[in-house]
Amino acid sequence: MTTASTPPAGVPALPANAKAIGEILGEMAFDAKGLIAAIAQQAGSNEVLMLAWMNREAVETTLRSGYAHYYSRSRQKLWKKGESSGQLQKLIDFRLDCDGDAVLMLVEQTGVACHTGRHNCFFRAPRALGALTEIAKVEVDPSKLYGE
Repeated sequence: MTTASTPPAGVPALPANAKAIGEILGEMAFDAKGLIAAIAQQAGSNEVLMLAWMNREAVETTLRSGYAHYYSRSRQKLWKKGESSGQLQKLIDFRLDCDGDAVLMLVEQTGVACHTGRHNCFFRAPRALGALTEIAKVEVDPSKLYGE
C-alpha cells in the first residue's frame, strides 16, 4: 500500500496534510471567480495536452489523490479528468508559475486528453493563407468515450 510518505515510483511526494496543502493554496493567485489556469503536459515528451481551470477544491483533491481534477465552468462542479471516459491523468509533478496565477501539471495521460478524441486539445493551427486547419486526426470516436 502506498502512503503519502512513500509515493509510487516516479511520483513525487505530494503534500501529506492539510497544513502543507494550505500553504500551497496560500501561494496561489486565484482570479475573481476563484479559478486558476491549469496546463496539463505529458511527462516525458512535454507535449501540451490541455488547458483547464482549477478552483481550491480541485487543487486540493489533485494533490491528495494524485490524479488531475478540474473545475468545470459550464457545469459549475469539480470533475476528475477521465471520470466518464477513462482517459485519466496521473499526476507526476505539480508546479506553480512565478506569479502564482497558473499551474503546470506534468501528467501521465491514459489515452486521449481532448473530448474530441484527439491526443491533445491543440489541434487547430493557421496554415494555408492563415486559415485554421486541423493538424491532428481524431484517435478515438468521442461517442465511444462518453457513450453519446
